[in-house]
Amino acid sequence: MPSCPSCGTEKVIKNGSIHNGKPRFSCKECRRQFIENPSNKIIPQETWNLVDKLLLEKISSAGLSRVTGISEVWIENYINKKYGHVPKRTEAVFKKAV
Repeated sequence: MPSCPSCGTEKVIKNGSIHNGKPRFSCKECRRQFIENPSNKIIPQETWNLVDKLLLEKISSAGLSRVTGISEVWIENYINKKYGHVPKRTEAVFKKAV
């Protein structure tokens, strides 16, 4: 059994499996769930530049996912992080008639 990556204890139990069949473990001490040897996919900067260009073309997140091969959830998180500071509503300012 692997040790917990969060607290380092050996008190770990098997807790089912994830979508691709890898076993999921649960720590009895800190109650964190984890998998052994996770494979983190690093997305190259060129792909993010392509996503930025395609966003200007108003392509949906599902379309971006199909074109780039990145999961739709990752693209939505990227969009929310990138444009989170933009206000959803703006106030209109009218010019005074002379």
